[in-house]
Parts: sequence; C-alpha cells; structure tokens
Amino acid sequence: MAGSGLTDPRPLSPHLQVWKFHATMFASIIHRATGVAMYFGAFLITGWVVALAMGEEAYTAADTIINHPIGQVILFLWAVAVMFHLINGIKYLLWDGPKFGFTPGVASRFAIFNFAFSILAAAGLYAYATMVA
Repeated sequence: MAGSGLTDPRPLSPHLQVWKFHATMFASIIHRATGVAMYFGAFLITGWVVALAMGEEAYTAADTIINHPIGQVILFLWAVAVMFHLINGIKYLLWDGPKFGFTPGVASRFAIFNFAFSILAAAGLYAYATMVA
C-alpha cells in the first residue's frame, strides 16, 4: 500500500453529494424521527394518565387540551409515528433475520408501503377511537 498513491477518483468517505436520495433512505431518516416523536408523545400520554389519577378537575383540564383541534392533530400525528415505527421496525427485523426484501427495488417499494400503511392505519385507529367514544 505504501507508495500506491491516490489514483482512485472516488471520495474517501460517503459524502452527501455522492448519494442519490431514495425512498429507503428517507424511511430510515423518518424511522429515527418517529422514535424521537414517540418518546415525547409518551410524555403527553403519561400526563393524560396522571391527570386521570389526580381527579376530575385535572382530568377535565387535560381532556380539554386533548379534545382541542390542535390536540387531536398532535394525537393523530403521534399515531402515524407509532404506526410507521412499528411497520418499519418489522421491515428491519425481516432484513436482519431472513434477509427478505433486501434488494433495492423491493426495499424502495416496502418503504413507500410503510408511509401509506402508517397514514391509513392511523386514520383507521382514529376513526375507530372516535366511533367508540
């Protein structure tokens, strides 16, 4: 290796200018972001449960915040994050175990499916929750 020189024109490390943006890359980034969103959303749900334990007055205040349109949007987005993280986590389990869906074409289609599934599953969950309540 000594004296071989740098004749290879490729970069030494994977710089962002080299990568082509694709669905699998975006799904990986969003998977990390949904993990963070679920972490903060867990605090909101915990606050709601604590308010339930504190009594009627605290629960009424928390329920007013949750039933506000902004609170409903936050809950829906949190449900989307949970559903995306769930289905994308299953994808990673399939990649790590039986190596299913590891080809670029299948991986991209599965990433697009993950986005569609998370929105539809959260909408179904939201519709079911409003129907039951």
